[in-house]
Amino acid sequence: MLPSNIPHLTVRDPNMFFLIAGPCVVENDIMPLEVATHIRQVCDRLNIPFIFKSSYKKANRSRGDSFTGIGNERAMSIISEVGKKLGIPTLTDVHSEEEAGFAAAYVDVLQIPAFLCRQTALLIAAGRTGKTVNIKKGQFSSPESMKYAVQKILSTGNVNVMLTERGTTFGYQDLIVDMRAIPEMQKFNVPVILDVTHSLQQPNQPEGVTGGKPELIEIMAKTGIAAGADGIFIETHPDPGKAKSDGANMLRLELLEDLLVKLVRIRKAL
Repeated sequence: MLPSNIPHLTVRDPNMFFLIAGPCVVENDIMPLEVATHIRQVCDRLNIPFIFKSSYKKANRSRGDSFTGIGNERAMSIISEVGKKLGIPTLTDVHSEEEAGFAAAYVDVLQIPAFLCRQTALLIAAGRTGKTVNIKKGQFSSPESMKYAVQKILSTGNVNVMLTERGTTFGYQDLIVDMRAIPEMQKFNVPVILDVTHSLQQPNQPEGVTGGKPELIEIMAKTGIAAGADGIFIETHPDPGKAKSDGANMLRLELLEDLLVKLVRIRKAL
């Protein structure tokens, strides 16, 4: 369950969106808490519910020499400590049945990566932990087909499910977001999140490092809120150019507050 002082985020709130944000991956012992503290302060000022996100390891990399993490238990302990110190829910990715059980001891939300959204055993294992499960829609999946992923979680008796739109494969090196996916997946009576930064990735680059278009983060986020997204997912970093993963599409941390102010205005206008 989520901490008692945080709204239950699997109940859709028509008045305000929630934010899932943080650095792509735990890079060291210090930065996650610094980033989370900054985001928490901004969200408190704007009355936005906040879930801290960071991957404890990166399992899906193009190149074998890409950064994957600082060690599983060390990284998970850092994420857990962020949640405890700030009193906020935390989220991380899981990639196997074993990882679901391992991560559930540390975080409040288990995230199923887009490439794994059809892995039945993984979904069942995540659901059985009783934790909230955020399933990312595969780049190859239709919005309508995601009802089956939701049903797999519900079959375990776990009703705490969220879905995330993160773009659809458009050729070999680009993604495109169909905003119709948001209301379509909301038909399953679960919160639907727009993953702004991953939707702007440009995968499969010749050098083996994913590219991106961070200059479009604001327009993508505004469009998602206008389309009625229940939550916004944004990976952010103090210096994206030095990030060890997904730096090409992350938002510079100092720009987050201005963006969120604009998104709140749009939500209120709706």
